[in-house]
Amino acid sequence: MTAARDADERTTAPPPRLPAKLAAHPSVRAVLARRGVDAADSPPAVIDAAWLRELCLAAGADDVAAVSLDHPDLAGEREHALSALPGTRSLIAMAVRMNRDNCRSPARSVANQEFHQTDEQANHAARSVTQALQDAGYRALNPSVGFPQEMDRFPSERIWVVAHKTVAVAAGLGVMGLHRNVIHPKFGSFVLLVTVLVDAEVSEYGQPLDYNPCIDCKLCVAACPVGAIAKDGSFDALACTTHNYREFMSGFTDWAQTVADSEDAADYRSRVSDSENASMWQSLSSPPGYKSGYCLAVCPAGEDVLGPYLDDRKSFMDTVLRPLQDKKETLYVLPGSHAQEYARRRFPHKPVKEVTGGWHPPAKRGASTGRETHTS
Repeated sequence: MTAARDADERTTAPPPRLPAKLAAHPSVRAVLARRGVDAADSPPAVIDAAWLRELCLAAGADDVAAVSLDHPDLAGEREHALSALPGTRSLIAMAVRMNRDNCRSPARSVANQEFHQTDEQANHAARSVTQALQDAGYRALNPSVGFPQEMDRFPSERIWVVAHKTVAVAAGLGVMGLHRNVIHPKFGSFVLLVTVLVDAEVSEYGQPLDYNPCIDCKLCVAACPVGAIAKDGSFDALACTTHNYREFMSGFTDWAQTVADSEDAADYRSRVSDSENASMWQSLSSPPGYKSGYCLAVCPAGEDVLGPYLDDRKSFMDTVLRPLQDKKETLYVLPGSHAQEYARRRFPHKPVKEVTGGWHPPAKRGASTGRETHTS
């Protein structure tokens, strides 16, 4: 059955017979009376792509494209999308730009503020678009850009409602880079993505890019402090999440286990430094802080971003890459992992701390305490 036929049946089918008491209710009478007047104003069965684009840009997005839920690359998203919004037909992918030099700052407060501010902007844009679609007569829903997520499913199931990166790539907003961030052809890696689900088709869908904006510079490989990104394209997700998400989800579990395992205040202080205490408190009282994000920060891909790298690659590396490599910071790794070996060998000036990552039960008492180790 086509979308047009669905819409026609919705507007022409007679209303169901209502119990007399319900039919006499003032609100019911008002709705039924209005239906007769507004029947000609029913929303188009197919959303106009140009109208939709202007709506999204006006709401705060910097780029937008829609993709059908029937797209073959979204087969893995279909069940989740329909569970979130039964009747979903299309997904609207939006990209919101971040300020590049904020993301590149070695000061994590600056970079994290940029991440979280853009996150909020993207959520507000998606909510505004959802409200406009609702007011136009469609059913629509906007899952969160990042957190909050469905933590009741953690860790046995995926906690995100929709995979924004997968949707954005299928819609043509970019290509997944070596660093596992979507690279937009114009804005590069400096975007956050958000998706709106809607129960209608769109007159024109985006097309996947026919080239990869990645220039194969491998700077993301050089910048990652725990070796999560390899030159051959492989990716160690556990190494990335153990360090970068130290103050999210499982990292919090590991910290809570440390508190529980400590014999007294002195023992706890021998395990957790004052700066770690302060950082964890800040992440609990404010939006949690990412420990890295360097792979995104050093990426020169994208037409708006690439110029300085082409003009002077040495200067680019001196001003963008090396400050992140030189930063003294604690690196969180799983005991005996490749990340631990890599961090000690590649960044000997950075303290390395063994943690469980929260992914498995803590070691028995008498095993590694999780104290910092400095390498020379």
